[in-house]
Amino acid sequence: MAASDHVRRLRELIGSELLLLPSVSVLVRDDKGRVLLVRHADSGLWGLIGGAIEVDERPEQAAVRETHEETGLRVELTALVAVLGGPRFRVNYPNGDETAYVSVVYEARVTGGTKRPDGDETVEVDWFWPEDLAKIGLGPFAVATFDELGWLHRSRPE
Repeated sequence: MAASDHVRRLRELIGSELLLLPSVSVLVRDDKGRVLLVRHADSGLWGLIGGAIEVDERPEQAAVRETHEETGLRVELTALVAVLGGPRFRVNYPNGDETAYVSVVYEARVTGGTKRPDGDETVEVDWFWPEDLAKIGLGPFAVATFDELGWLHRSRPE
């Protein structure tokens, strides 16, 4: 994940110390109820669409921007689902940087674009049934989010 200029400047001042950052996660849903996930290039694990909110950017703008960057799709946000944070939303990066995220979680629907990974942060984009999430190799941030939302214990409606 590429850091913004703002985060790079902060890292120059504080090094790898814990940094609290606002972020977004986007649950893009289709008409069947599936959720769109991305496979992260750095870990090979499936995760949520999302990322840090830039300076002076509204959270909803960040959600739409991150979705387009990571998946090639344009979306309309349909609901504010949750705001999540705490110990489960800390990330320790391979370079030693420690980050704690507060994530604004939105639900969205596709309005256009072509589904494709960005080839940098994401290497695959695909749809999943919520009841299959516990079986697909999710990253820790996605596990924490889906667990907090109660999605890891859902079954498909008949």
